[in-house]
Amino acid sequence: MSRAKGNLAEESAYGFLYEKGFAVVERNFYSRFGEIDIIAVKDKVLHFVEVKSGKDYESAIYNITRSKLSKVVKTAQIYMSKNSLDCDFTFDAIVVTPYKIWHVENITL
Repeated sequence: MSRAKGNLAEESAYGFLYEKGFAVVERNFYSRFGEIDIIAVKDKVLHFVEVKSGKDYESAIYNITRSKLSKVVKTAQIYMSKNSLDCDFTFDAIVVTPYKIWHVENITL
């Protein structure tokens, strides 16, 4: 996926979360392990969000591999430590297709 497509997907995901009542606290947080696309909070729960796009749900969601999720988890640990956070959190995915956006909460492999 091109960076331009990724940026469009992230903008769509940001708007989707905003409409659902999430407060986005950070976008594109980087660590030496990788990147978290969106960090948002709702109802006192911190959501570390991976954004994926594709022509359909399956082609997008299957791009969240065990390796990618491991990098997100390590990066989230750094974010929480850096900001001295001790709160509930979850790892989510936003899947963006040409016709629909899905929010998949609490993803695991």
